[in-house]
Amino acid sequence: MRRSNTQKLSDILKDYIEENRLGKKLTEVDLIASWEKVVGPMIAKYTESLRINNGTLFVKSSSPALRSELVMMKEQLKARLNEQAGEDIIKEIIFR
Repeated sequence: MRRSNTQKLSDILKDYIEENRLGKKLTEVDLIASWEKVVGPMIAKYTESLRINNGTLFVKSSSPALRSELVMMKEQLKARLNEQAGEDIIKEIIFR
């Protein structure tokens, strides 16, 4: 027996994401996953513990020299990350 109220799975998922306000969080997760693509493999190798909280990206670096370089590139990185996300997700970057 076939049901007449069938819906596309993509529509159901979209509705679920909107109802539970998960869109921004999913974008943040995608942004963290694309960190290596944005900064390159060498920088990504020396960074860890990426997390986003209230528009602030926290990045832990194992190299003090690299941390200094990243601080100088902060605005450029912020622009690249927001471009990757397609919206202004990152307002500030803090390197530790």
